[in-house]
Amino acid sequence: MSNLRLGENLIDASYNLPFRNRAIKPPTELVLVYLDDASHRDLGDQPYDGPWDRGLYARLVERLTAENAKAIAFDIIFSSTNFQHLEGDERFARAIKANGKVVLGADFIPAAGGGRTFIRAIDPFFEVAAGWGMVQLDQDQDFIVRRHLHMPLEPGNEIYSSMSWDLAKISGSEFTKDPQQRSRERWMNYYGPPGALPELSFKLALETNGYCPAGFFSNKIVLVGANVKSQYSGQRKDELRTPFTQGNDFVPAVDVQATQTLNLLRGDWLTRPSKTTIILIFLLAGVVLGYALPLFRPLPAMAVALAAGFLVAGLAQLLFSYQRLWFPWLIIVAVQIPVALLWAVAFNSVQLYVQNRLYQATLHMYLSPKLVKKFSGDKELLKPGAKKQMLTVLFSDIASFTSLSEGMDSDELALVMNNYFGTAVSQCIHATDGTVVKYLGDSIFAFWNAPDLQTDHELRACEAALRFRDLPAQRINGHPLETRLGLHTGVANVGNFGSPERVDYTAVGESINLASRMEGLNKYLGTKILITAETHQGIAGRLLTRFLGSFRLKGFEKSVKVHELVGSLDQAEVSRSLHEVFAQGLNFFQQKDFTMAQAAFRAALEINPNDGPTQFYLKSISEMRDRPLPSDWRGETEFTEK
Repeated sequence: MSNLRLGENLIDASYNLPFRNRAIKPPTELVLVYLDDASHRDLGDQPYDGPWDRGLYARLVERLTAENAKAIAFDIIFSSTNFQHLEGDERFARAIKANGKVVLGADFIPAAGGGRTFIRAIDPFFEVAAGWGMVQLDQDQDFIVRRHLHMPLEPGNEIYSSMSWDLAKISGSEFTKDPQQRSRERWMNYYGPPGALPELSFKLALETNGYCPAGFFSNKIVLVGANVKSQYSGQRKDELRTPFTQGNDFVPAVDVQATQTLNLLRGDWLTRPSKTTIILIFLLAGVVLGYALPLFRPLPAMAVALAAGFLVAGLAQLLFSYQRLWFPWLIIVAVQIPVALLWAVAFNSVQLYVQNRLYQATLHMYLSPKLVKKFSGDKELLKPGAKKQMLTVLFSDIASFTSLSEGMDSDELALVMNNYFGTAVSQCIHATDGTVVKYLGDSIFAFWNAPDLQTDHELRACEAALRFRDLPAQRINGHPLETRLGLHTGVANVGNFGSPERVDYTAVGESINLASRMEGLNKYLGTKILITAETHQGIAGRLLTRFLGSFRLKGFEKSVKVHELVGSLDQAEVSRSLHEVFAQGLNFFQQKDFTMAQAAFRAALEINPNDGPTQFYLKSISEMRDRPLPSDWRGETEFTEK
């Protein structure tokens, strides 16, 4: 929600601003070696989208070994063999082994079926490296890494060290000797604006004259990583922001890895008070300001408030500069002091106005304008608590969204998705008085019959789904966005599951999960909108549907009868022949007469060669003939995956 985002922005700014008012003392114990555009170009046209000749890396490691560099890390995942330069791979492996202080990176990449896959360097490099660690960084929404991340966790709950942890350990950091210290909260202490850390081009690092004479790397920690500007247009590069960057300025991710390493080596990371202490600070500030400011008339109160703001900012800067301690001081300066001042000027009127506006803004995130007006005076709606309620639940999802949006600029992607969500909510969900619960990536979760009771909630939800389906197609990367929807009607627990400070009006229960499964089932059946028998019963023949059979879904004991929501009743004649032949095929299928079922479904394909459910059953018949059916089989199709 917007008010929560504002709070997060103030917290982030409380961390960022003190860096710019602190004296800069660039470190000298570390050198960054960049795989920059000049190196790509001048070292034999090394590719941007493939592995380099690793003989080049070997030459660098050999030089660093000869000059007794303290440690080396590669912020590069050597996950495949370079078959075009096998001799380079062999030389690189020998150089790593001879050095004995080389740390390699590992990472997780998106897997085809969801989740993520662990990748690391190939065995010839991995087995001779002195250490390895994850290159993951804990970046915030604004692409700034504020917190150290030394214990990346994955679905299997494996715990790995970060690359910077292993590099600092090999470099002699006292703080890395105890593995339990990895879980300690640490905050990044950046040493200056872009360029504050010693850096040079990879191609220069291979030369021993001029800018990079012999002995340049003696007793230095060396990090090697990418810093390119001319990759493919629109491609997100391995770059991040820091508290010193502004606008669209970025720094290479390897700079942040270096900063994290130096923090561990020097022991000069930032700390933040515990949550309890921060809450006590806010409470104390609120009590003092709330009591003191009303003692003054408006103009003197403004002067006192201004002085208090400067005092808090100055104290925050002193703690940051000399104690390496930060806290969300801007919450006091930008929120607590102004609020206390307004309260001192006109407590009752301002308090009432702010409360009503905040409440209505919260309702607008869930309800249509008509329902906002109806419930704006009901302060009980968003208080903690829930009740059982019959709901019709809708889940939407964009087909193949990950692949369609791959490589898009983040601002362009945000614009497309904002238009997509805005249109869907205003013209479909709110137009039928539905309640938007939340956005889940590219999906929407909504329901009907709460908080406003609706006797026709099934029909409203189905009409919203049809509106959604019939919206003009929006495009992403030149491809139309195709939305799949699933609906189910059932009892769920609905209400505010959060607290008065954090509103989360939602619904939970098996009915919610089943609606989500209906949406996912579209992918297998080649359909756009699927509804359960409960929703189908609620619309009572007022819309055109097609029965698609019974399905046993993973996580549900009973089979689910599924219907396709086709459209309005005036479309019945157009699709009558297809639906009748399909129904015959389904009837034969449920009676285990696969020969007759197959013939009927093939006849259906002659009517509509692109009919997804028909194609699904023909494929199922082909697979089921190869294995015996259970004796109690009743024509159900079982899914073992979600």
